[in-house]
Amino acid sequence: MSLQFWLTTLVVVASPGTGVVFTLAAGLSRGARASLVAAFGCTLGILPHVGAALLGLAAVLHASALAFAAVKYAGVAYLLYMAWRALREDGALRIERTADRRSDLRVVTDAVVVNLLNPKLSIFFVAFLPQFVDAGEAHPLARMAELSGAFMAATFVVFALYGVFAAAVRDHVISRPGVLAWLRRGFAAAFGALAVRLALTER
Repeated sequence: MSLQFWLTTLVVVASPGTGVVFTLAAGLSRGARASLVAAFGCTLGILPHVGAALLGLAAVLHASALAFAAVKYAGVAYLLYMAWRALREDGALRIERTADRRSDLRVVTDAVVVNLLNPKLSIFFVAFLPQFVDAGEAHPLARMAELSGAFMAATFVVFALYGVFAAAVRDHVISRPGVLAWLRRGFAAAFGALAVRLALTER
């Protein structure tokens, strides 16, 4: 794989988005282990987009205004729901002094949905990955799958680093109630801003 592929992948993965915000929230809310679970869930959420790209469904989504709008607004609704949950003191993104025992399955499920309801990921795989598949490639689908796997691996590593960093400063955060309140508002604002950005996204 070329250096250009890895550099482009790192730029895309490291750019703040729904997965990054969710993983940071998990690290601050529940510690390092939960942040790794969240990073894993966000990575799993890429799989349906990879499958869609390999099967050509992403191209259909890109071409169909109705299909794109349906997925887009489902994503907007979910992001607004996440913003509301972030604002609630007893919501899923609450930050507590003691470790939260919420199930890993719940964290993974939320993380998968965050990435699943992002139509731009499918379009990304249609527009981005084919650029790194040579025209004369004997097995283009296998090459696409290989590149997708590398992208997912980079996603997990980068998101895990974000989450572990958030977990490392958790103790400094939970001892300051004022900071906690602003963090909840900050996460809510971030999810709300991402919802607006997704709503304004064109095919």
